[in-house]
Amino acid sequence: MKKINQLIICFLAGVSGLFAQSEPQILVQPYLQDAEPNSITIKWETSSGEESIVEWGITEKLGKKTVGMAYNINFSDSRIHEVKLTGLKRFTEYYYRVKTGKVTSDIYQFKTPPFATDEESFNIVAMSDMQYDSQQPNKFTEIVNQGILQYLEKEYGGKLPDNLAMVMIPGDLVSTGSEYYQWKEHFFDPAQKLFAEVPVYPVLGNHERNSIFYFKYFSLPENGTPAYAEHWWYKDYGNTRVIGLNSNEGYRDLREQYQWLEKVLEKTAKNEDIDFVFAQLHHPYKSELWIPGEEESTGKVVKMLEEFSTKTGKPSIHFFGHTHAYSRGQSRDHKHLWVNVASAGGSIDNWGEFEGRDYDEFTVSEDEYGFVMVEVDGNRNDPKFTIKRISRGNTEQQRDNELRDSITVWRLEKKPDAPKVIAPKDEEKITSEFTLLKAGGFSSSLNGAFHAASHWQVSESQDFEKLDLDSWKQYENWYYKENRQKEDDLTDEKTRRLKPNTTYYWRVRYRDQNLNWSDWSKTASFKTE
Repeated sequence: MKKINQLIICFLAGVSGLFAQSEPQILVQPYLQDAEPNSITIKWETSSGEESIVEWGITEKLGKKTVGMAYNINFSDSRIHEVKLTGLKRFTEYYYRVKTGKVTSDIYQFKTPPFATDEESFNIVAMSDMQYDSQQPNKFTEIVNQGILQYLEKEYGGKLPDNLAMVMIPGDLVSTGSEYYQWKEHFFDPAQKLFAEVPVYPVLGNHERNSIFYFKYFSLPENGTPAYAEHWWYKDYGNTRVIGLNSNEGYRDLREQYQWLEKVLEKTAKNEDIDFVFAQLHHPYKSELWIPGEEESTGKVVKMLEEFSTKTGKPSIHFFGHTHAYSRGQSRDHKHLWVNVASAGGSIDNWGEFEGRDYDEFTVSEDEYGFVMVEVDGNRNDPKFTIKRISRGNTEQQRDNELRDSITVWRLEKKPDAPKVIAPKDEEKITSEFTLLKAGGFSSSLNGAFHAASHWQVSESQDFEKLDLDSWKQYENWYYKENRQKEDDLTDEKTRRLKPNTTYYWRVRYRDQNLNWSDWSKTASFKTE
């Protein structure tokens, strides 16, 4: 009898274990997608189970329930769940948890976006190239948890959804996009605390390999070209339009993408509620640390954004990655920033490791891990944004969320005063084949503005159509760990060799650190002997 009882107990234990194994487990914790003032999409992945429920409300008691759908991810029992919450109030905090069968997640929070007319200020994080590196296997975990989350808590206090509106990722989320396990282990797991409370918006990098997993894991805005759903798209948050593009082979030169972008920019130009445009794509047009990574097609996007900003007065940025280091540059004639937001995990492209080049546009390049904070001011009377590079250092020097670079750009024009020409002028005769141009000091009515760049031109004609000198110098140029512009006086410039017995005309304009150019100075002249 005793043996029979033991057998029954063992049988029941086995059956109980079998049922326990059949209960679904959460593989990928809930994460947020495609947030609107009145709706948001929540996704998660389980080991099995069709039930897709989000319980939510304005307090931790929740009280409401929305049912969504589940679909296959890897020809196995694993299921991705997708639930769209609707009927939400703009710029409002909500609590939620997800449920599949008997398994439920922790309770998380999110905050809906504002309307553009609400004049709310907000923050964005931009980072890229967090693909797994066996030499630094926990780097992305560090970037998120010791980097972003600790930085936000220290700088702003309060709750995460109040401090951060969205996460932008311009590509290379994993090492090999066709490897299913990498999405959970290398991307979602390290960032689960961040993505559960802040919507994430990626674009494809080359390492994603156009994988079906990318398109199943993400539910991005479906406002791109229908035949290329989620390859390019845009998302509005407050007074800012975020545009996602695909710069990968097979897509980067598609006429459909450029036509779509052109139409979006045309609509944005007419939209008085949008002050700024932030585009993201993976490949750089120019790269100071890794020339082989450059893509000419990105230059077409840069040109379109430059022309848009100059035509409309709405500043723009293109965020990118691919080169595993930070770089920040700016277009000479436009209020447009170039920002490489890498690396958030991929092995650093160290100085001297690859072929590089010191480009005029870039003022700061650093071979360090980190992320970029974007603080957007929604004040309709004087909107602006500030870019901050927060560094975690590299293998040679550790940095604990150190501010390494910053720039603020206003929507409204705040011109410095036009510089005064000093010498040479009035057809002064110059005996030397080389001439030193000299202008007056920098001045501006904008509080705190300083002299950040000078643009010099010399020509044989007063219309400056054909230039003998066209020189653009900025106040800093951090390249290969040194400032190559250190102690350069931006109020003078030496010409190259000029022709003898010729009359030349010259002029100069000054720029402040916020990308505001002055008008050109008066035209001065000199004559070589």
